[in-house]
Amino acid sequence: MQLPQPLTEGRLIKRYKRFLADIELADGSVVTAHTPNTGSMQQCAVPGHKVLLSYSDNPQRKLAWSWELVDVNGHWVDINTHRANQVVEEALRNDQVDGLHGYNVRPEFSYADSRIDFMLEGHGEKVLLEVKNVTLCCAEELACFPDAVTTRGQKHLRDLMTAIDDGWRAVIFFLVQRGETEAFAPADHIDPEYGRLLRKAVRCGVEVMVYRTIVNRHVACLGKSLKLLL
Repeated sequence: MQLPQPLTEGRLIKRYKRFLADIELADGSVVTAHTPNTGSMQQCAVPGHKVLLSYSDNPQRKLAWSWELVDVNGHWVDINTHRANQVVEEALRNDQVDGLHGYNVRPEFSYADSRIDFMLEGHGEKVLLEVKNVTLCCAEELACFPDAVTTRGQKHLRDLMTAIDDGWRAVIFFLVQRGETEAFAPADHIDPEYGRLLRKAVRCGVEVMVYRTIVNRHVACLGKSLKLLL
């Protein structure tokens, strides 16, 4: 999918209060940008990193600038968590996800007392699919999730296991934003309960799909699938 244009380059001074970041632009001026990411952003929210910002002239916005990408180890990382679902939805509708071709795609499906990212229907079956945005590396070329303890993520895994018992097909989809990665594993050192539940979910029949994104100054789209290490 196309990224907002044009994007303006700057350097991160600091991220604070979760949704705010101070950025120094090329002319030396400092702007405060909205940060569309609720995670800890370890390895991404590092002072001095090169970033790309979008600008909006909408008078109803509190902040005109939004932080979109950050350069980590020579790769652009998309930190906008809202766009992760859009990238996956585009790939699903274009039949780019192995094993999920030819399905009708419905975003934001209510199941139990949760909101699951996608419900897919086709080939005589229904599929629940939950997307997780991955920006952390635990080792060289190894992406991992989560970057902080996530009770919400744990609940999603329990919901997917319940869905299996109810006759659904269920998928947890990790969208990895780190261009240097070749494999994915749960971040047991950060949230051991999430890792335990992920392994249990796999034993119960929940499918795990891991794909890396292709990100540059103009587009973000689905790239290659990565190896899963459990």
